[in-house]
Amino acid sequence: MTEIDAARLRSELAGSYADIDVVPTTGSTNADLLRAAVEGAADRTVLIAEEQTAGVGRRARAWASPKESGIYLSVLLRPREVAFAQAGSLAMVAGLALMDLTTDLGVDAALKWPNDVLAGPDRGKCAGILAEAASGDGLSVVLGIGLNVRPLGQDVPPGPGGLRPTSLSEHGARTTDRTEIAVRLLSALADRERRWRAGHGDLAEAGLFEDYRAHCETLGRQVRIMLPGDKTLVGVAEDIDAAGQLIVVSDDGRRHTVFAGDVVHLRAVP
Repeated sequence: MTEIDAARLRSELAGSYADIDVVPTTGSTNADLLRAAVEGAADRTVLIAEEQTAGVGRRARAWASPKESGIYLSVLLRPREVAFAQAGSLAMVAGLALMDLTTDLGVDAALKWPNDVLAGPDRGKCAGILAEAASGDGLSVVLGIGLNVRPLGQDVPPGPGGLRPTSLSEHGARTTDRTEIAVRLLSALADRERRWRAGHGDLAEAGLFEDYRAHCETLGRQVRIMLPGDKTLVGVAEDIDAAGQLIVVSDDGRRHTVFAGDVVHLRAVP
């Protein structure tokens, strides 16, 4: 299998990113860029690994990152135009970039709030997004994306709610060349993130809000949400606000604004 071509990435994405590096293996690209942020790494620095040995997702869950099966990348962003209160919507920006990619590749996919990409008729998990605050003056964020390009094998456990892993190749992607896919993904992310900055982190002002709502299959479903502190909320996912928070109406009719949590899709609501 062909390794990701760092020289091609730098050439085709020149002007969009300050630096792009590809390493054979690392523990976690997010962890590496969090350290690099402390050392003064530039805005829009990209790190990609062929393999991660300690990749993580939400709630520090392990993210399977086997060699040459996927694209495991992180981007350090220092958006001076965006306030801390708007940082939560950045995962939605990454989700939209992944929708641009899957559409381009001919893969049927959708978003599950707040940070998953589901693909195929059975809606397996094809990609995950993790945004972590980094050190630095003003808002600094490391945005991590793990994308399954080829099947991961039988020993990868399902996620919350029994969500099984899947990959682009299992759903007829037009290419599985990881360099080509990385170019397309990072191009889409650069475009979406520029618009997000121009809108000061407000999805509506950036012209991204309705696009996200159209791609998000969480809306209109009964959901179970595992909240911080081992609390659980069950209700109907009614909407998303411009800051990226989920609006849930519980069975007693109360409206809840959810900033973060693990969502399980239960059923569509007529």
